[in-house]
Amino acid sequence: MSLKLNTDLLIILIAFPILWFAPAGLKSYGLYVVSLWLVMSIAAMGLNLTLGYAGLTSLAQGAFLGIGAYATAILTVKAGWPLPAAFLVSTGLSFLVGVVLGFPALRVKHHYLAFVTLAFSVVVFLIARNEQWLTGGVFGLANIPRPTLFGTDLGGGLAFYRVVLVVTLALTLVMWWLLHSPWGRAFQAIRENGTRAASLGVDIRAYTLLAFAIGSAFGGAAGALYAPLVEFIDPSPFALSASFVLLLTVVAGGAGSFFGPFVGAFFSYMLPELLRATGGWYLIIYAAVVLVLVMVSPTGLLGLIDRWRDHQSQRKAAAIRAAARPTLANGAETNPKEQGAAS
Repeated sequence: MSLKLNTDLLIILIAFPILWFAPAGLKSYGLYVVSLWLVMSIAAMGLNLTLGYAGLTSLAQGAFLGIGAYATAILTVKAGWPLPAAFLVSTGLSFLVGVVLGFPALRVKHHYLAFVTLAFSVVVFLIARNEQWLTGGVFGLANIPRPTLFGTDLGGGLAFYRVVLVVTLALTLVMWWLLHSPWGRAFQAIRENGTRAASLGVDIRAYTLLAFAIGSAFGGAAGALYAPLVEFIDPSPFALSASFVLLLTVVAGGAGSFFGPFVGAFFSYMLPELLRATGGWYLIIYAAVVLVLVMVSPTGLLGLIDRWRDHQSQRKAAAIRAAARPTLANGAETNPKEQGAAS
């Protein structure tokens, strides 16, 4: 367990400087795509906590992405708040809404819970589209500002990418701490067997609400970064399809895997951009890749690594058993001779 903890932290610490310098040569669109990958990885981390660790099926993560984005846009554009303050308020608002949405999770499970969260996503989308006095309706909100630090403009592509990277690192460390705390173990216990977890003293009601709330807060935090990234928002990016894509992200990366959200976000958001080089075929190729992944590895891309490790362990165990058979056979042959000599 401690080795795995150290390995996860080592990967994080190695990846951060690489990601800090690697995109320096990219143009504006490349920086946008890499920044979008980080933003959606944050949203996927929240859904991975809710679905992969707590076992609660949610189709509302796209809605929380929208709540965070619209709250940030309204506070910065209409109220003139600085982005850091708007980020904290948007994340806190998403946390509170997640607590409220978590109450149905106390009564319904699995696909019934998915229907409840699906309805919530539709309601959020309709509010964003129809309440023009607040959200701008279909015309959206424009000129969303990017941050400044001590008078230094961080609105450039590379500078803002690094802002997103620092926030992603902070939230990744928070998620790492959470998953290896008693809270994280309680979430996994609820996922495996709620009745058994309750018999061991786990407060099912409190931890279910907490899982929803924290996962929603990560979605809101991602939305708070998404708004200044694109600098214009309208309801379309937060339709129900956004929640399905985030669900695909978690499943493709490996639900319940710590680095699954990052791998899944690359699969869902960066791979289609790379496939654009194939012209009009890119969506067909991408759909085929998704189908093959689901058939070959239902546990996601990181599940392939786990399957390979299991296969290697089985081969090693089989080799040890095969090597032990001649020794056991020789021992069985010598025993009767020794008994005869003794008699």
